[in-house]
Amino acid sequence: MARFPLPLHDRIPNFAGAEAAARRLIELREWQAARRIKCNPDAPQRAVRLAALREGKTVLMAVPRLRTARCFLRLDPRTLGGKLAQAATIKGATALGVPVPPEAIGRIDLIVAGSVAVHPTGARLGKGGGYSDLEFALGLVDDDTPVVTTVHELQVLDEAIPMTEHDVPLDLIVTPERVIRTGRRRPKPAGIFWEKLSDEQLAVMPALAKLRRRVKPSSRRRA
Repeated sequence: MARFPLPLHDRIPNFAGAEAAARRLIELREWQAARRIKCNPDAPQRAVRLAALREGKTVLMAVPRLRTARCFLRLDPRTLGGKLAQAATIKGATALGVPVPPEAIGRIDLIVAGSVAVHPTGARLGKGGGYSDLEFALGLVDDDTPVVTTVHELQVLDEAIPMTEHDVPLDLIVTPERVIRTGRRRPKPAGIFWEKLSDEQLAVMPALAKLRRRVKPSSRRRA
């Protein structure tokens, strides 16, 4: 069921049927209501990004590991000169997207997250670096912002997936065969858990380091 790029280790796995899952996603009311979408940059969600651009939606993609001060790429289909298929790829987004800092993004209507494994209750496993959670905690969304993922049926587990206080739960899971509305009960993170970030992590994530400097010492547990 796996597709290029291989091997699957240390990445969001690309899967056969990713395009079918994307077609199922764009039929949902949450998708149709959204104008500004934040989407992960991984291969299995390329069809999701392309569908968004073709529908005139603005797509925001995080720079890998948030390693620059302008840590998001903004893809506005009105300024891409018709190069939508190219812009939907990781390489194309890097070349055609406009780098912006978090404060220049504006409100996000829908989040598409890549997943390694999910549980029908909304628990999710990513690659393990926590970067998706940090992006969520930058204050661009709130508890009502829908979070969706597209995965293969094999990635939907029966076993429980442990969640920590900073993990972002899913509202919707879309596979090539079905849509799962998780009915999640866990709240989404309301901010950044500064005590869980090391000085080394902050040193390579300028946007977070800048945000931390703005936060008073008494409120540094969460921003």
